[in-house]
Amino acid sequence: MNARLLPAGPPAPPAIRWLGVVVDYTLVTMGAVMTVLVFCNVLTHLFHQDIAWTTELCEFMMVWVTFLGGASAARRGAHMTITEFIDKLAGKSRFKADAVVQLLCLAVLCLLVWYGIGIVMANWGNILTVLDWPMALQYLALPVGSTASLVFVGYDLIQILRGKPRKERYGD
Repeated sequence: MNARLLPAGPPAPPAIRWLGVVVDYTLVTMGAVMTVLVFCNVLTHLFHQDIAWTTELCEFMMVWVTFLGGASAARRGAHMTITEFIDKLAGKSRFKADAVVQLLCLAVLCLLVWYGIGIVMANWGNILTVLDWPMALQYLALPVGSTASLVFVGYDLIQILRGKPRKERYGD
């Protein structure tokens, strides 16, 4: 694959870059499919018709886009942050604070993966109304997206512990 076609991302080992590319292309594809489906459904409304499954499928994909989008943002260090206190720190204090923040993020992500798996397992018997798919497939976005975020945040923590500043980690 031509490197110019790959979405931009921070420097990382090949496996993490590959995961980032898969997440990004999945997001772009789902976004494009949702756009086309919603547009087509709007057109059918002009003729007082409705394509019922498009609404449910777009809701399904929006859940996936939400959690994968969170992972994509984690990969780039792009989540909204409040840095008034951390920005006042310098040197080792700053690295320690960044590491603590990432450790807390990892703890939350582990909980999301753990409880997300429980939600998925509990919902294989529930069926989406129109698509007739197991509801668990929709809920699967939670542990999958959280696991991808876990990988990106974990790698960032490793970089912090190696002493790399944010500018070097994310290319800001």
